[in-house]
Amino acid sequence: MESNPAPLFKLETLLAQANGGRTVAFYRRNQIVFSQGQPADAVFYIQQGQVKLTVRSERGKEAVVGIFGTGDFCGEACLAGQSLRIATAAAIEKSKIMRLEKATMISLLHNEPEFAERFTSHLLVRNMRVEADLIDQLFNSSERRLARILLILSKFGKERKPERVIPKISQETLAEMVGTTRARVSFFMNKFRKMGLIDYNGHLEIHSSLLDVVLHNEPRVTENTLLD
Repeated sequence: MESNPAPLFKLETLLAQANGGRTVAFYRRNQIVFSQGQPADAVFYIQQGQVKLTVRSERGKEAVVGIFGTGDFCGEACLAGQSLRIATAAAIEKSKIMRLEKATMISLLHNEPEFAERFTSHLLVRNMRVEADLIDQLFNSSERRLARILLILSKFGKERKPERVIPKISQETLAEMVGTTRARVSFFMNKFRKMGLIDYNGHLEIHSSLLDVVLHNEPRVTENTLLD
């Protein structure tokens, strides 16, 4: 789902060395970057902003399966032989994204050892995140899953300074990511706010103390307490 550990300026420099097959575009909120079923012929690098990855089943059910932010790659499965996109990527906020054609990426990987090392690190971190997401989904409560997602959106734990104010995101989207209902998300968000872990008034602000929920050290607050 996230995130390349390489310094962003270094990656930007390495990517700038690509000869052709590289374009940069700006995306507005909710604009599609690529769609499920389209040819998988390029890799995307997020220079600024955030992107969500969703999958739609044959019955029309949709699920959010990943969130990518500044410094992340997405769509890299084309390098492993994926011919069609199996998910849709859309900007969560105004974003600046570089599109690198498959042949360009392969050339960079073959000819730029440092870039190949950075990209390999990205894939390893991504794999670790996928494993962590699976464990989170299988064993953690929806409350802790929501807390973890909010921390991820605020870039908590990355080398660069976390962003306390996160992009506007609907409770419906959060519910899809957590795997619960919008009503439960609303309940937990109110709980976090009453505990002083988050603030929202036109925007959502995340406090580092929210990590206590993920680490199982949150204070005991019951639904009846919140209704008082």
